[in-house]
Order: sequence, then C-alpha cells, then structure tokens
Amino acid sequence: MSYDVVFIGNYTKDTIVSPTGTRVVDGGGFNYGAHVAAMMGLKTAAVTRLAAADRHVVEALERVKVTVLATYVPHSTCLTLYYPGQDPDRRVITVKQSAGSFTPEQVRLLTARAFVINGSIRGEVGLEVIAELRRKEAMLAADVQGFLRVPGPDGELKAAPWPERDEVLAVLDILKADAVEAAALTGESDLARAARRLAGWGPKEVVLTDREGVLVWAEGRIRTERFRPRQMVGRSGRGDTCIAAYVCARLSWPPEEATRWAAAVTSLKLEAEGPLGCSRQQVEALLREAYSG
Repeated sequence: MSYDVVFIGNYTKDTIVSPTGTRVVDGGGFNYGAHVAAMMGLKTAAVTRLAAADRHVVEALERVKVTVLATYVPHSTCLTLYYPGQDPDRRVITVKQSAGSFTPEQVRLLTARAFVINGSIRGEVGLEVIAELRRKEAMLAADVQGFLRVPGPDGELKAAPWPERDEVLAVLDILKADAVEAAALTGESDLARAARRLAGWGPKEVVLTDREGVLVWAEGRIRTERFRPRQMVGRSGRGDTCIAAYVCARLSWPPEEATRWAAAVTSLKLEAEGPLGCSRQQVEALLREAYSG
C-alpha cells in the first residue's frame, strides 16, 4: 500500500500536571502528526504500538480515514509531563512503562512520499528501522526527542549523549528539535546558530520550535514565524504537530509557505489539549488573518 505520509511512533498515555490541574491526554507524535495529515486531506498511515485497552486512539484515527498499523503489546507507553510554571519550554517528563521497540518488518512493505519518525524515548526506533526507511525513495524526517531522551533510575527522561548521532543525522532530510534539545545537542542557545550547526551534521532541513514560534533552516537560509494562539492550553504535542504540518506542506510547497503553514497549524493546536481538532478552513482563515504579511 502506498501513502502520502507515514508516521511511526508509540502511543503515549500522557498525564499532564500544570498549575491549572492534572489531566490525562492521548499523546504520541504519530497521533498528533496523523491528525494533521488527515486534516490536510493526505493519504495517511500510522505505525504504532500500544495496549489493546487504548484501542480508542486507533478508532479515533480511523474515523478521520487514517490507516493504523497497530501492534498490540501488554503496556502502552505512560508518561507524566510536569509543567511547574507558565513557561511552556520548562517541563519534567517521567516514564512509567514503555510499549517497546519497532522492527524493520513493521515498515518494510510500506511506500510513501514521506516518513516521519516520532519516537518518545531512545530505543523505540533503532538504526535497523532507519536504514530500512532510508532505502525507500521518500522524504525522511525525525524528531530528535526519540533519540536524546533516556530514563534515569527514577524514570525521569533527560537528554543523554547520543552515540549514533552522526549516523542518523547523515541520512535525514528533515530534523526536528525544540530549543532545549537543540541546545543540548549543539551548546547553542540561539536558535539560528543551533540550526546551522545541526544542518552541518547532515540534515537537509532543520525545524526548531520554542515558546515563541518556529525557525526553519532550508536551502541555505533561515525562515521564522511566530505562533499566534488565542490562548495557551495544549503545550504537549506542539513540536509533533509542527513537524507534521511542515513535512506535509513540503510535499507540495517551498520552505517559506511550509513554515507559515506549520506556524498556523501549531497555533491552533496550542489552543486545546490533545491532537489537532480544527479544519483546513480554520487554518487557512488564520493564515489570512495573521500571516498574510
């Protein structure tokens, strides 16, 4: 079966703790991303691992015409995301259990115009899976969080040295990171300098996010756009939504248009927790209102 875009990553049952309270949200980069692609009318597949008790996530994607290739395992990945204050870039993430790792066989028969790797923890998507994807004639994008994050003895996820960094980055078309991850990799707190340094390690394009917006390095230059949510509610999934919107847009549009599109889509996602729930018409309206200049 052939698709426009395929997302690969474990479902995560996210307990979000913030000054506004505690709630459980259906997460996972594949989940946020697939909802974006479906909104855009693309033929979409999602490859994931989760417990059968969480099948409602699969059913929700199927209702928006996403093909879900699910492997059911004893436990879904369970994360707690603690936001101590109002800064959405400051958070502590802990993992209670994991749905495990993907195998090359889970992606071998798939063809697509783009594949997006959305791991949450190191070890979900290994070098063998990446090599299998790179053999395909497709755009290959990845979120660095699934390679940097390693659980400590107490379950807290922290960025750790990445032995396979050069090997992975050399084969990526698009790399996604947030400001904290970019600084951990490069030592640069300035997003533009971090993006240029990351691009020097192999990726053709780099997408970075922080609380203000999105910065893209592509075709030798930087583009930036601000996020413009009416309210900040759904921080979790910001980056997953942004990279999905950018990759899907890049299938048809140049980097400038893709950057604006990603900023608009992410702005609307930030207004609510969970995956994107708006229509394409709402995104286009926000583009006209806030990004036409």
